[in-house]
Parts: sequence; C-alpha cells; structure tokens
Amino acid sequence: MSRSKVESVLSTGRQGRLRTGVTTVDDRAPLDVRSPVTGESVGTVPSCTAEDVAAAVEAASEAQREWAATPIAERADVLRRFADAVTATRPDLLDIVQVETGKARFDALEEVLDLVATADYYAREGPGHLEPTRRTGVVPGLTRAVEHVGPVGVVGCISPWNYPLTLAVSDLLPALLAGNGAVLKPAEATPFSALRAVELLESAGLPEGLLQVVTGDGERLGEPLISRVDHLRFTGSTAVGREVAALAGEHLIDASLELGGKNPAVVLDDADLAKTVRGLVNGSFANAGQLCIATERVYVDRSAFDEFRDRFVAATERQSLGVGLGWGPDVGSLIGDHQLDTVESHVADARERGATVETGGRRRDDVGPWVYEPTVLTDLPEEATAASQETFGPVVSLVPVDGVDEAVERANDTDYGLHASVWTGDRARGERVARRIEAGTVSVNDGYRAMWASTDAPMGGVGDSGVGRRHGREGIRDYTDSRTVVTQRGHPLAFPDAVPNRLAAAAATATLGPLRWLRNRSLPGPWGE
Repeated sequence: MSRSKVESVLSTGRQGRLRTGVTTVDDRAPLDVRSPVTGESVGTVPSCTAEDVAAAVEAASEAQREWAATPIAERADVLRRFADAVTATRPDLLDIVQVETGKARFDALEEVLDLVATADYYAREGPGHLEPTRRTGVVPGLTRAVEHVGPVGVVGCISPWNYPLTLAVSDLLPALLAGNGAVLKPAEATPFSALRAVELLESAGLPEGLLQVVTGDGERLGEPLISRVDHLRFTGSTAVGREVAALAGEHLIDASLELGGKNPAVVLDDADLAKTVRGLVNGSFANAGQLCIATERVYVDRSAFDEFRDRFVAATERQSLGVGLGWGPDVGSLIGDHQLDTVESHVADARERGATVETGGRRRDDVGPWVYEPTVLTDLPEEATAASQETFGPVVSLVPVDGVDEAVERANDTDYGLHASVWTGDRARGERVARRIEAGTVSVNDGYRAMWASTDAPMGGVGDSGVGRRHGREGIRDYTDSRTVVTQRGHPLAFPDAVPNRLAAAAATATLGPLRWLRNRSLPGPWGE
C-alpha cells in the first residue's frame, strides 16, 4: 500500500479539521503520529500541557451543568443518532483505525460495531438503569427510603492505543448519558480515531464543549487530569494502573481501571477440537494479540493434547499477514517499536530456556515495519517471561494437563484475573468449570466475542487486572453519585424529651422483635412506589 494512500486517509487531520476537537489555550508543539503501515508520520496533533487540561476540564464542567438538566430521553436520542452516524460513516472510520493501528480490517470492524452496539444499548436501557430505586426503610410502612443517582460531574478518560474507538469513545457513552461532561486523553499513537468519533457525536447533537479532547504525553497530562476530574476511566498496563490508582486516591476520586491480563483457556477432554481451534486462533491472534482479553495460555487435557497442538499449529500457519486498507489479511501489525521489542524479548527468552517454537517466532519486515508472525510455544518453562508476564502480542503457549483440577489450578496460578475461556462438549460442565476460574469474565466455547458483545453483562477484572466494570447497569452506575432520600411518616424516630433515656432505650429494644418480623416478610409500605 502506498504512503500517499495512507496519508490521504488522515489528511484532514494535518490540515486541521480533526484538530478542532483538541483543547489548547495557546500554540503547542506538534506531536507526530506514525502509522504502522508505513512506519512514517502521517499527521500531527498538538502536544498539550497542564494548562490545556485545566481549560478542558473547566469548559466541560460549564457545559455539563446544562447537559445534566437536559431530559434523559433527549440525551438518549443523541446516542441513537450517533449510532446511525457511525453506521453511515463506517468505511471512513475503518480506514482511520487501520492507518493508526495497523490492525486487520475485521479487527477494526469490531470497534465500529462496538460503538453502535454500546450506543444502542445505553440509549435503550440506560434510562432505566438511572431511575430511582426503592429501598427498605427502618420501619416498614412508615419509613420510605429511595436511592437516586446523579452525574458525578466531569469524567476523565485515559485510553490506550490498541482499541482507539472502543476504549475511548465507547467507554464514555454511558458517562455522557448519565449527564456528565468528559475529558478524553487518547493514546499518543492513535488520536485521530477518537477525534473523528467525537466529531460524529457532536454532529448527532452532543453539546459542543461537553466532551473535550487533550492530546499528548500521558506522563505529562495524567496528573493534571486526575487532579481535576470527578471520576477517572483508565485502560492500560497494571504498572501504570497502580500509579493512576494512587493519584486517584490522593485526590479522593473513584477510578475504573481495566489493566493487564495473562488470560488462560482450558480445553477439556470432550471438547470439539475443530470448533475449539477455530475459536482459540481468533481469541489468541485478534488484533495481533494486542487485546487485553486475548488468550495467551492454553491448558489442554493430555488425552487430546497432541491432536489439538497439531490442529492449532496448522490453523495458525494459515493466518495471513498484512498491513494497509482492505479485507484481505487475518493478522495485522503491532503498534510500534516498543511492542515489537517486548514480543521479541519474550520469545527469545522462551527459546533460551528450552521452549519449542512450533511455528512463527519471527518479525516480518517484508510485510510491515512492526509485523510479527503468530507464534505458538510448547514446553515453556514456568520461569520464562512469557509464562507469567503479559506479552500483548501474537504469542500463545500450549500446555498439557492431567484433568480438570490441574487445568483450573494452572489457570488460576496468576496475579491477573481479566478473562478466561473453557472449551467442552458439555455446556453444563463448562459452566461449572468456568465458575471455578478466578477471572472477571469467563467464556464457554467462545474466545471473547460473545462475552464482549453481551453489553448488558458487566465486564472487568479482578486481582491485578483492575477494578470497576464496563457494560450493563454497572457500567453506567460507575459514573454516578448515589443520593438517598428517607422520609418518615407520622412522628420522627425520636422520643419526647419527657421520656427518660432508660425508658427510651427499653422501648427501642422492645421494637426489635416486631421490626425483624416485619422486615423478614417484606411487607409493602402504604405509600407505594
């Protein structure tokens, strides 16, 4: 693919149209965006400063007050129109994502579809998730307790480069529906995808200024953003996530963090190997393995291991490599030098420690500057880097195990807990095994797509894989503050001044039995809902 074709996709960014969404209070030095397709710069965005962050938060806060007063039905309509706009401009978005990330076009399509699905879901179900909730009062029939939720104010989002639409704009849709303003700091490598999506949101009726964008270095902008916003959404490595969490704690704000993973798959002795191989090849090598929920460890029942290995290796070797626009290749590029260095070092360490590279294991300069072959390892020692640390590339290890108990034990032998999968011919058995795996989400007979696309179900990690959830009721409630209103009917819960404290205490104690009887029967109050 020619460099001129790549440049033409982002030419609007260099000429300034896309830059209009970046908040700056003065001229800033340009930040080059390099495409994995060519390895060369295809555009620039401003290198923002702490002063720009402060201006962005202030502007978002000002716009948020009017937005929060807008009826939620109107806010939901913006999301519906946004879904329509994304659908109408799908080829444009696919081109931008591919140029910025170097990913295969089908992997880019997953992001575009995710924007539509998430917008549709929250437009449809989000208002119900935000309705007041009746709670049980202290005296059934006399005490009415209602939980209300409202926006936190301004949500900050620091998003990564691997999914520049999904992990930036999709994550902010529920925050916006809940009545918040937002400030987005996209990854330095992939700002144009987010900027184009913000344009589409504003064309769908999102008030101008409600969603601000600042571009530039995360280390430079992280602390100024965290210190000013009311909630933070961060997706990235566990190491950086710890620093983000510490800053959020220092400023007493909540943070939703999706961090790293070393995701296992468990292949049971009754699994359909043809379906399992097809699902796990996709689950391992989607987006060249640069996917937080990608499979990196596969534990296979020993009775099926040899056949599974042979089938999996053959299927891996059939994966086509390529960069550029179009639907041809199955596997695209890594994002840059830093990620290629990580993958190469993990595979080199595995080789030095005696692992077998069944297939792959090479960079492919003939395909693109940062392309690496899908790689399958066996005989990987436990002390190898690739056995315990997240590779975040197209590398997966296959390990034989003796039965379910060992498979589960090995799957759980990690500090991470983001995603896992179980493969079996018996659905009920698979669900039982899935409940034993210590991960925020577990797929049965699928790599990750069915889980991710189930937008009504919460998704997130445990352990070193993060805190908080996206999707579902939890995914929008994360961006709200809870306010409880309790109304007492009749007399307040206070004794007259004339009643001595001893008698008041005796009377209060005497009511415990009747109150417990009433609560245990969940008797409805006379006030209704």
